[in-house]
Amino acid sequence: MEQFLSTEALIIELLLVASLVAIAVRRIRVPYTVALVVAGLFSTFQQSLHLQLTPELILVLFVPPLVFEAALHLGIRHLRENLLPILVLAIPGVLLTTIIVGVIVSFGTQLPLISALVFGALVAATDPVAVVALFRAMGAPKSLTVIVESESLFNDGIAIVLFNLLLALALPAILEIGTPNQHSNDLISGTIEFLRVSIFGIGIGAGLGWAAAWLIGRIDDYLIETTLTIVLAFGAYLVAEQLHVSGVLAVVAAGIICGNFGLGRMSPTTQIALFGFWEYLAFIANSLLFLLIGQDVNIPQLLANSGPIAIAIVAVLASRALAVYGLTWLTNLWKRKGAKDALSRPYQHVLFWGGLRGAISLALALSLPVAFADREILRVMTFGVVLFTLLVQGTTMSGLLGRLGLIHQDDITLEYERRHGQLLAVRAARERVEQLAGSGLISATAWEQIAIELDDQIQTALHAQREWLQRYPALRSEERNDAWREGLRAQRAMLHTLMSNGVISEPIYQELVAKVDRGLAEIEYHGSSQYSTDQDA
Repeated sequence: MEQFLSTEALIIELLLVASLVAIAVRRIRVPYTVALVVAGLFSTFQQSLHLQLTPELILVLFVPPLVFEAALHLGIRHLRENLLPILVLAIPGVLLTTIIVGVIVSFGTQLPLISALVFGALVAATDPVAVVALFRAMGAPKSLTVIVESESLFNDGIAIVLFNLLLALALPAILEIGTPNQHSNDLISGTIEFLRVSIFGIGIGAGLGWAAAWLIGRIDDYLIETTLTIVLAFGAYLVAEQLHVSGVLAVVAAGIICGNFGLGRMSPTTQIALFGFWEYLAFIANSLLFLLIGQDVNIPQLLANSGPIAIAIVAVLASRALAVYGLTWLTNLWKRKGAKDALSRPYQHVLFWGGLRGAISLALALSLPVAFADREILRVMTFGVVLFTLLVQGTTMSGLLGRLGLIHQDDITLEYERRHGQLLAVRAARERVEQLAGSGLISATAWEQIAIELDDQIQTALHAQREWLQRYPALRSEERNDAWREGLRAQRAMLHTLMSNGVISEPIYQELVAKVDRGLAEIEYHGSSQYSTDQDA
């Protein structure tokens, strides 16, 4: 009983620290997770405020909700638009990072190459939590946010699979078990296993995501639907791991499928409750995780191994630079032959400097078996790399975004968005209440009273928006884009209704929706739409 109470008190203390840190960083452009790590470093002096960080705690308890919450918001349209650079960075990028880091670390620290390659694999997974939160707060382009977040979602699973493969090869090599021919056969079978674990992990997650989306579409109870998403997030990971395939990739696939095909069938009330719940759960998981990361750092041990850590940091930065600039150069060559958007140089700079390391790298380092001879030095280098990327790269990202001109939301634009959002929200409220009145769910008297108040709010919001547009005429292009965006979304919704009612066939629906989506993509990424031109043609 005393142990339970002490654990409960510890969790309360950690949540209190997280809340105080969140309050403190509200007015400064420092990533919240970075501040939590710093708070964790200071809390190492408080022996009462300590909880051991284990790989099971990270991979089983923290990773599924964090990965699922990010995947839930990832639209398939955005993913499709940026699929080539995402996959190239997540698959060849992880392999290239592993090799480059392994070679540099082996040469610089005299570690065996196989041990250095294991280290390369465990630091190949990026953690975008800090930079993505900063992107959203500062108004960075949506396409850049999608690429950074999606790359991390996929490379987490790829890095874990590759780490396990290399670790299986490293242990026999370190223990001098087997012949060179056997090791060659192990490499071939390991490559096949890599593909099996990745593909089947995605397949299992997608299947469970479809099942959850189908079930959610037949229920109208936000408590049950939210519970089903919890079961899906943790269940996809556990089922995949029990079947010896990638649990992280299963959660990614489940979240993407459920988010794109399940949320559309939910009522507005359920969507609000669901998004609020997952946003809060991700906040709690991030808060506890990054506090624990800071607490688990052994500063004297890091200082004693500053040489190997410096070599590891150089290796990680060099590999990230070669992977980002080299691979995006190849994708840009391909895009010039027919695809739409090449990755600009500013985007490449952000992708390079935004390759932070975090939870996955630490979990893999902590999971190294005792039989692994270089276990301790790899752990120390991992903590050093994670701290450097969070404390140095994370804190300088806002300055980089500003210098590259990727922050477009000044105070004038933000005020327009605020007024325009208020107008759309009140209009949506009026339409919803009118639907309830039309369905007989509220009385005519209640509807008349509410309608008068909502109409007054609409007129006030409309006047505020027009007044702002008159003061700043340059915003009229933004107004036009908003109007186009709403019109295209209405067309898309109508096309879905026509297909569901059998008015148009699915091939025609796909053709027309693709045209609408192209118009939405033009607005999203270029600030204007060619849809009307396409219509006229």
